[in-house]
Amino acid sequence: MEVTMKFVLSSFTLIPTFAVLAEVSYNQDVRPILAENCFYCHGQDPNKRKADLRLDVREAAVEFGAFVPGKPEESELVARLFSHEPDELMPPAKSNRKLTEEQKALLKQWIAEGANYEKHWTFTAPVKAPLPEVKQTGWVRNEIDRFVLAKLEAKKIQPSPEADNATLIRRLSLDLIGLPPSPADVDAFVADTAPDAYDKLVERLLKSEHYGERMALPWLDAARYADSNGFQQDGDTFQWVWRDWVVKALNADMPYSQFSIEQLAGDLLPNASQEQMIATAFNRNHLLNGEGGAIPEEQRFNILFDRVDTTSTTWLGLTMACAQCHDHKYDPMTQRDYYSLMSIFNQVSEDGRAGGGGGAKRVAAPFLEMLTEENKREMAEIEAKRAKVEAEGQVKVKKDLAFAAWEAAVTPETKAGRLDRPLRPNITTLLRIPAEKRTEAQKNELQKSLRAAFESDVWPKIAVTDAPSKQAEDLKTQLTTFKNERIPRIMIMRDDKPRDTFILDRGEYLKPKEKVFGTTPAFLPPATKGSPQNRLGFAQWLFQPDHPLTARVQVNRMWQTLFGTGLVKTVEDLGVQSEVPVHGTLLDWLAVEFRERGWSMKHLHRLIVTSATYRQSSKVSRELVQMDPENRLLARGARVRMPSMILRDVALGASGLLDDRVGGAPVYPYQPDQIWESLAITKERDFTYPTSSGKDLYRRSLYTFWRRTVGPANMFDAANRQVCKVRQNITNTPLHALTTLNDPTWAEAARVLAARSMEAAKNTDERLSYAFRRVLGRSLADRDRALLGKAFDKQLAIYQADPAAAAEVVAIGSAPKNEKLNPVEHAAFTAVCLILLNLDEALTRE
Repeated sequence: MEVTMKFVLSSFTLIPTFAVLAEVSYNQDVRPILAENCFYCHGQDPNKRKADLRLDVREAAVEFGAFVPGKPEESELVARLFSHEPDELMPPAKSNRKLTEEQKALLKQWIAEGANYEKHWTFTAPVKAPLPEVKQTGWVRNEIDRFVLAKLEAKKIQPSPEADNATLIRRLSLDLIGLPPSPADVDAFVADTAPDAYDKLVERLLKSEHYGERMALPWLDAARYADSNGFQQDGDTFQWVWRDWVVKALNADMPYSQFSIEQLAGDLLPNASQEQMIATAFNRNHLLNGEGGAIPEEQRFNILFDRVDTTSTTWLGLTMACAQCHDHKYDPMTQRDYYSLMSIFNQVSEDGRAGGGGGAKRVAAPFLEMLTEENKREMAEIEAKRAKVEAEGQVKVKKDLAFAAWEAAVTPETKAGRLDRPLRPNITTLLRIPAEKRTEAQKNELQKSLRAAFESDVWPKIAVTDAPSKQAEDLKTQLTTFKNERIPRIMIMRDDKPRDTFILDRGEYLKPKEKVFGTTPAFLPPATKGSPQNRLGFAQWLFQPDHPLTARVQVNRMWQTLFGTGLVKTVEDLGVQSEVPVHGTLLDWLAVEFRERGWSMKHLHRLIVTSATYRQSSKVSRELVQMDPENRLLARGARVRMPSMILRDVALGASGLLDDRVGGAPVYPYQPDQIWESLAITKERDFTYPTSSGKDLYRRSLYTFWRRTVGPANMFDAANRQVCKVRQNITNTPLHALTTLNDPTWAEAARVLAARSMEAAKNTDERLSYAFRRVLGRSLADRDRALLGKAFDKQLAIYQADPAAAAEVVAIGSAPKNEKLNPVEHAAFTAVCLILLNLDEALTRE
């Protein structure tokens, strides 16, 4: 907004005023100022409200006398803003908040114009604004471009030219499937002069089975997905089955409405299928505390709080956690809203414990057991071996004889088993009743209980003295371990324990107050009459045509995936404290388009990547950087450092090591020695890192085992997967370079890429060109060739002087080595390939 400044003398102080040349907008100009500086003390939370003044509601502010609409000179708010008296100045000095002179002038003009309020823009249903008129119609490829170009023309800024084809195919491949294109793919695209060449490329990538893997990454962050429960015990889980469900659903372009409803309430759908029940694991991907001393009911409430926060962040884009202890200070959300929503998640038969069982797995009910045909076959094989051993060794006869002898000698004081522990209380009680006075029911119970105690505590100790009996017991233990460790049991949602829900005083689970019932937040449109008041009703409510948030929230995050930043930067918060977007009308247009096109995520991705806006070059002039450093106007292509999970996949893909199988149990690629050693506080379980072998070392990062307490060391800037996270976190520190220069994955990828380059070409120039294209996609320029050639010569001299170091370099990793290659040349070229993998251009999505 352009302003000019002048001063007028008021009755109370000298007030600088700004002659604003446009009408002030409450949502765009005023609300951000009030939300940032005033609402904390003068908002809807009565517990924090000062002087009983509300500035978030116009009627309350006018009635209080905070301002007189149309008369800023008579308004107390204006007087306080411009006051030089410490006791009168607002915001007060101790709040550490201070308005600029321009902000004060805006508030003054707003009051002069009538102090009109508007509902926060994201709390009203989006509408498709008419497409803006633009001058450069030849630049426009689809509707997105009209909105972007209209803003640029208003600022007299030219859009950037289209990126070259080599850049575009690499950009598209990284964005849509998370893998670099092969040199052959680049050549084919560059050579294709057909008008629809780009569109054909987009369709091929959208149909790739790797599309779902790439698009699953931000969803797993939101779902706080991990392969273990967290805390000291950190038991492993089988939630990877849900992860595979997500990939399949995205590849199938399951409508976002169905994708969401099945994850929130798939078990409540009529005749719910196994796949729909697996989908509900979204809300069982939370932390589970199995530590001694943890209070189960307290942990159950922690799970509920997490579930509400995750759901509201993921689908509503609101910071609902703020209403757990008090009414929200900024958004019109109350404690009643929070606990009413929590009520729909409070009907699950979970007890706050982390699940039991021996071994590494800890799965808490309710869960879904998925016995596969392979599981059945392996179990049958173990059972058959055991039956054969028992038959040939007459184990059953020996066991019966041993039981009879033990039963005859047993007394209430008998201690049994490997731990020499007393018999169970029900057994000792029955033994103290004289035999002739026991009822038939008591006799049966005693016989059954004694046999169970003998089988579990006594017989294993006897069996070790007899080879066939010991072998049979070992097979029995093997079968038990197999059932616990190998048969997937996915923690899911199931409303099988009705509970009452109460507002909690300050969020303390031991201080219930008023009872509430499951319903949607009161400040948003109500659910359709007759909708069920459960998770299914809530999920269906999210996709009502008048819902203002669901489409906006998801579209904004999909934009973030492709541009690095959402149209609203605060993707986790579209509430009152959110960023005011430059392209709000574009976001609303896309939100309605998303809904009208059946919530197709592939349609929206197609629309975005085929726009001229997306296809712009990311090269930027000094003037444009100064004018728009964060590229909020979208006058150039987005250039962002790739997430670490994709960087690892790029290194594996460029080297040819990548195993691109889709789906399956987690794998254990290279990690630092004893990475989990800090968890081995007790001997309860073995925390030795079980490094994978063979192809499993080179699977995509999506399939890396993710321990909550100690995440993969080479996944920098990644979500910790303990809480819901939806905003990308990109930083730059030396630790990143230490990873990409020294981690075994990158070092081995460089070694294998060097070998492939040496095998593919005979001279250094051709080898450099081969490796360069594998990593960067484009052809090697003369300047690149000179610099890399110089680097190779330098490394060659180093390794010629130290052949032992060269031998160490070419021995990195488990991948097969070509012994025919000169180890000194191979080591030197490995160093050059590692340089290539660490180039800014290689680490960046241009």
